[in-house]
Amino acid sequence: MNKIRIAVQKSGRLNQDSMRILKEIGIAIDNGKDQLKAAARNFPLEVFYLRNGDIPQYLRDGVVDAAIIGENVLIEKGNDIEFVERLGFSKCKVSIAVPKNATANALKDLDGKRIATSYPNTVNKYLAANNINAQLHTINGSVEIAPNIGLADGICDIVSSGSTLYKNGLKEIEVLFESEAVLAVSPAISEDKKVILEKIQFRMKAVLKGRNSKYVLLNAPNDKLAEIIAILPGMKSPTVLPLAKEGWSSVHSVIDKGQFWEIIDLLKAKGAEGILVCPIENMVL
Repeated sequence: MNKIRIAVQKSGRLNQDSMRILKEIGIAIDNGKDQLKAAARNFPLEVFYLRNGDIPQYLRDGVVDAAIIGENVLIEKGNDIEFVERLGFSKCKVSIAVPKNATANALKDLDGKRIATSYPNTVNKYLAANNINAQLHTINGSVEIAPNIGLADGICDIVSSGSTLYKNGLKEIEVLFESEAVLAVSPAISEDKKVILEKIQFRMKAVLKGRNSKYVLLNAPNDKLAEIIAILPGMKSPTVLPLAKEGWSSVHSVIDKGQFWEIIDLLKAKGAEGILVCPIENMVL
């Protein structure tokens, strides 16, 4: 059987998040220390551990069939490569920052200035779209130190928590875009491997939906059922079961993780009791 070849970042947070989701979709990888390639024991898949910046070219050339990669890398080096799924992890921003004591407080203040970055294509395109003329210095790694050593007036780099900017005495003045991990596909992928990729994508959707949802069970007075059900639409509609206690029902539903506390507050206000919230491992739609 043909095996699909998937590239992941060689190390770092994106590597950890990528391997975690592969594990959660039931794929067991035999990856020893410092391996560049590893096969799955229970699925027709091989993982290639590559430098993040090299992955777009491997996709383009058909060396790998798919990749879990930061959208920011695709925008910089692979804007001709499509992705089929946003994966919701390894989120960051691509931002422009300057020293905290700098007079620059907006992008226009960097007109005629120097910007250090590892994303020259992205920055050039953004500056051109905003009619800003700046001199770029391309640096691979440790971009944050450029203003401190007099190399640049500002930087453009990925920002996660903002702690690195803070430690280096920098302030964010412009966000170019937000990024997250995506499942990208080689333009040279064969039809039989597309079938395997669709199975992987299906499983990933189930895991991601489960991560973003909570299962809720509660007891509700029957005279408030209609109002409570209106708060809990669920996937189609909530499950309602009669309780042994007359006049009460048990209501089961799924709610969005991001709206969790707001919904709980509304349920309590409508008379819901004994609210039990459970995590969802996978959710197949």
